Amino acid sequence: MQKQYVSVSPTENICLQTENGPRPKKYRYIRKEGNGNVVFRHVPEQWMLFVTDIFTSLVEIRWRVVFLLFALSYILSWLFFGILFWVIALAHGDIKDDTNDPCMFEVRSFTAAFLFSLETQTTIGYGFRGMSENCTVAIILVTIQDVMSCFIDTFVIGIAVAKMASAKKRAQTVGFSKRAIINLRDGYLCLSWRVGDFRRHHLVEGTAHAQIVRSTVHTTGKVDVTFEDLVIQQKEIILVTPTIIFHRIEPGSPLYKMSLVDLRKADFELVVSFTYTDDSTGMLHQTRSSYTPDEILWGHMFQQMIRVSRRHYKVDYTLFNHTTKVLVPEASAEEYEHKKQIEHAPQYSPQHSPRLSSQQQSLQEKLLKLPMVTVELVNDSHLEPHASASHEDSQHQETLPLPNDLGSTEM
Repeated sequence: MQKQYVSVSPTENICLQTENGPRPKKYRYIRKEGNGNVVFRHVPEQWMLFVTDIFTSLVEIRWRVVFLLFALSYILSWLFFGILFWVIALAHGDIKDDTNDPCMFEVRSFTAAFLFSLETQTTIGYGFRGMSENCTVAIILVTIQDVMSCFIDTFVIGIAVAKMASAKKRAQTVGFSKRAIINLRDGYLCLSWRVGDFRRHHLVEGTAHAQIVRSTVHTTGKVDVTFEDLVIQQKEIILVTPTIIFHRIEPGSPLYKMSLVDLRKADFELVVSFTYTDDSTGMLHQTRSSYTPDEILWGHMFQQMIRVSRRHYKVDYTLFNHTTKVLVPEASAEEYEHKKQIEHAPQYSPQHSPRLSSQQQSLQEKLLKLPMVTVELVNDSHLEPHASASHEDSQHQETLPLPNDLGSTEM
């Protein structure tokens, strides 16, 4: 797990934008559709940066501005060269003297000069107006206009094509589920969300990522934004059918000590992304979304979308966001793992005591066996011999080895 820290203050170039101004918490860092909820202000030399990278700036602007620039680029170029042609005709005397050999045929007014510029740049050629060999300056100007027309066509059409083939448009066809869920998976609490491609074309080299974003607002107005990476199991995905991406809540996870009650009180944002390559265009795309704690359902699971027919698989996208409730403990993953360890821990009992080998059992029987004591009735007439015998027995009994605990007891 990696942590990154970003410090933001009101006097710097980044401010967190909300509807009613900045607020201390409960705002989105990434919007649901994937756009960043960040506004840049007071960027040094902002216009110079846009001009130096004019192509990218024009690709990122809105379509209505593109259409306006598309029309103005042609109209202004026609008007500019039309004025130059009118000045040449006026200097050559074609407007005042109709009998003079003109530089340009049928160019006797400004309107005619504008139409001549339009026909030259668009290669219409109605046949009424044309160049003559009397003016070298007009010939050079027509050549420059043709070159400029090719440049304008390439630039404007390239911007329109690049904007239509933008990664943002392809990203709209890959979506995330509206809710994330927490349930049990293989005996572990897991955080899951669903991703699916709404187009039939397959994606190449799809990789899923997820981060926990937390923001802390200080009394001085300074904002600290922290990023914590989540470990995703099977992050490399071939997105042929909708897939459930899950993060196992285990030690090291930011959610490991978080229960259902803690989740409802938490203030963070789960930012998820899916980076992939489109096999049709070969372009790299990324789709993003975010989930707040209120959008994470505890004890739910996604409904199955895939059905098998005789010839192919069927995917029902009406069930893409549908979930069902399941039994899941409301405790945190740490408490749940601790409880499982207690339940599965071996408890001592005589029945479950380890078995002893035959030698150990015989030794234990010897240690636990009490000493044998023999009592004999003796006549008075044979006192001496029996006394000696009893004396030998007593000596023999003194040499019997007894266990320590039994030998120390008083008989």
